[in-house]
Amino acid sequence: MRLRFPRVRFTTTALNLRLAFVMLFVAVGIGTVGLMLIEDYSLIEAIYMSVITISTVGFSEVRPLSAGGRIFVSVMVVINIGVVAYVLAAFSYYVIDGKIFETMQYNRIQSKIAAMEGHTIVCGYGKYGSEIIGHLRLHNHPYVVIEQDAEKIEPLIDEDENALYVLDDATHDEALFAAGIERAGALITALNDDSDNLFIVLSAKDLNSGLRIVSRAKELRSRQKLMKAGASHVIMPEQIGGFYMATLISKPGAVEFFSFITNELSADIGFEELRYDQLPEKYQGKPIMELSLRSNTGVNIIGHRLEGGRYRVNPGPDTVLRPEGSFIVVGNPQQLDKFRKLFHLE
Repeated sequence: MRLRFPRVRFTTTALNLRLAFVMLFVAVGIGTVGLMLIEDYSLIEAIYMSVITISTVGFSEVRPLSAGGRIFVSVMVVINIGVVAYVLAAFSYYVIDGKIFETMQYNRIQSKIAAMEGHTIVCGYGKYGSEIIGHLRLHNHPYVVIEQDAEKIEPLIDEDENALYVLDDATHDEALFAAGIERAGALITALNDDSDNLFIVLSAKDLNSGLRIVSRAKELRSRQKLMKAGASHVIMPEQIGGFYMATLISKPGAVEFFSFITNELSADIGFEELRYDQLPEKYQGKPIMELSLRSNTGVNIIGHRLEGGRYRVNPGPDTVLRPEGSFIVVGNPQQLDKFRKLFHLE
């Protein structure tokens, strides 16, 4: 199914539907007040006369008009011809050009985004952005895409008609607000231009200081700048790809195994992270041996993230999880499901 009305921001045109309705109500208001003052009509009578004057249906007057009333009504008829013409032109434009359906789509998306909290904002729906969205969708993680190219958004809607997106430039604060930046839990910026990614990181961190930000970078010199700007992680796809290909030569078996276990569509093994702030109070301060994760769920702790971003592989049984730290666990889907239920990670 091809998307027909993908836009959620509107171009400025000479025909403004909101202005048309304002003009219509103003014309009715002026006519109502004028007839009440000149002809001493009641409110209902004056409104009725104003409406039939604008509509030019040709009904007779409520009461015979005085000379002053006829002059006033004549002037209103001339003015209302222009008002009605503008209203009809604006309404026709919105119907023919699809603006009404576009507005309905925009309102539907904005109402859903307004109800979201803790979601991930993905800036850019290119080859990296589409891969990111695929993984987020696989884990049922809520997301909002910001992309300024309407054609790039169409494949996303073809795959998921309920996808939430903002068609705008992600470097604009208005686009970030439209995506719910103040309520988001994370942001991923995967644009091709490092300067654009840097600008987004700076803006996002300013709008939501607690946001977890992952940024793409093409140049090595951009990595440090992005980290200083507030990015939690900076990924360089070309560097990762080069390392991966070189390692396939020196350690092919290890790399192939890692590729297998990280392919969530074909492998029966997965990973999960347990942060300190996710630990129930009764587990806080206890060493790994007292958590009994293997006996209760079957998962294994293979990594310990220390404060400052350092990692320890295969932590010992006496290791205690501290604030700002986390455990990386591995297991099959059934084991990970038990693990998530035990710590209420669902």
